[in-house]
Amino acid sequence: MNKMKSKVYLVGAGPGDYKLLTIKALECIKKADVIIYDNLVNKSCLREAKDGCELIYVGKKPNHHIMSQDKINNLLLSKAHEGEEPKIIVRLKGGDPYVFGRGAEEGEFLHKNNILFETVPGVTSAIAGLCYAGIPVTHRNHSSSFHVITGHLKANGREHDWGTLAKINGTLVFLMGARNLHTIVNNLIARGKPKNTPIAVVTSATMPTQKTVISTLEHICAKIKKEECNPPALIAIGDVVSLRDSLNFYERQPLFGKNIMVTRATNQNSEMIKKIADMGGNAIEVPTIKINKIFDNEELGREINNLQKYQYLIFGSANGVNIFFDKLQEMGYDSRILHGIKIGVSGSQTAKALLHKGIKADIVPKTYTQEALAAEIAKSAKQTDRILVPKAKKTRGVLASTLNNVTEVDIYETVMETSQKETVIQNLKITDYLTFTSSSAVVNFMELLGSGDIPENVKIVSIGPITSQTILGYNLEIYKEAEVSTIDSLLSVL
Repeated sequence: MNKMKSKVYLVGAGPGDYKLLTIKALECIKKADVIIYDNLVNKSCLREAKDGCELIYVGKKPNHHIMSQDKINNLLLSKAHEGEEPKIIVRLKGGDPYVFGRGAEEGEFLHKNNILFETVPGVTSAIAGLCYAGIPVTHRNHSSSFHVITGHLKANGREHDWGTLAKINGTLVFLMGARNLHTIVNNLIARGKPKNTPIAVVTSATMPTQKTVISTLEHICAKIKKEECNPPALIAIGDVVSLRDSLNFYERQPLFGKNIMVTRATNQNSEMIKKIADMGGNAIEVPTIKINKIFDNEELGREINNLQKYQYLIFGSANGVNIFFDKLQEMGYDSRILHGIKIGVSGSQTAKALLHKGIKADIVPKTYTQEALAAEIAKSAKQTDRILVPKAKKTRGVLASTLNNVTEVDIYETVMETSQKETVIQNLKITDYLTFTSSSAVVNFMELLGSGDIPENVKIVSIGPITSQTILGYNLEIYKEAEVSTIDSLLSVL
């Protein structure tokens, strides 16, 4: 029967950094009809899910389970039998499903109930998490083996053979052991492990909030008391810990430990967020704008049918490029209809979007403003040349007021996103940098904030002079302004 053809994928999402997701795991996420995910899964992974995918959170935190393991098992079963059509169900788990992830138990349950399943290994935090802290689990001169041990202990502390563990010369890695650190350390010392053995406790490994505390078995508990170290945590014990000074690449990245609030359109956040993550920063998403395409746009259709009367076609944003070419395709045209027309864009990102359509822009101003674009067009345009400008509603009409024979066509509108007001106010308390990439983002953010204030310690970074004017209009202080109005330039000033 069709409903018996549903398949469950037990997928490892890796230790936290979503870029450590495997290609196969990503493929599973993209084709899933249902994703059942845990607390330790980076929510960025879920962005790759297709439209209509059902997302079910069953997160487990220490001493607090949203859903018990039995209920999770039964949920997998019910989703596999649900409906007439077969489903692809992804059980998304932090790290690797078979490394203290109870993936094997779920696989056994599925097999017992005749449900097709496949396991997709993930990068385990036991290796990757320590790597991001500058600690290799093995090293020719320090350790020829490593041993991964659960940090969840029974109340009497007798779950492990501490005598054997204390004698091992290799690296000991305890997962989920933050709350039992005192018990682990005391048992190892009591069984003969030297008190001066190096130990590291790594919290939130591979994430921008990662924190690493280094000490010895004798002194680690006292040191941890002085530090704010919250689960999830890795514990590494052995001589390899001493290599951290040489191998600590992640925590030395330029934006590591910085919280950067990103105010952009909902569908434009991804590139900036990826670049912040690449520099070790923690991007806090605040989509202040939603892009709403104007459907059944008769005016745009009319101008496309009459493109031969235009000498210039000008785009002010990547959104404009994408919506315009969608309309071309919808009407049965392709880029050949643009033969003989010079195309101008407002900046590098818009030029990149155009290049994805197979077309190189003729005009890209050195300064990415409407004024600079108008000045560039004026250098080559004749008095009689006609210019078509597909644009967003309510945007500044600089080209129309500066140049002759300009026809503006509204093809999309920006609408304020108001669903995250309380979250924004809370996140501002931990924000180091607040970035604005357009005047509309500033206006919408301030309207979203309402009577709330931006804390004095939050540094405001602007993408360019036009955006800066809008920021100053709210009596706000600008910490830095990008030299060129691009995302890369904005990030470089941070």
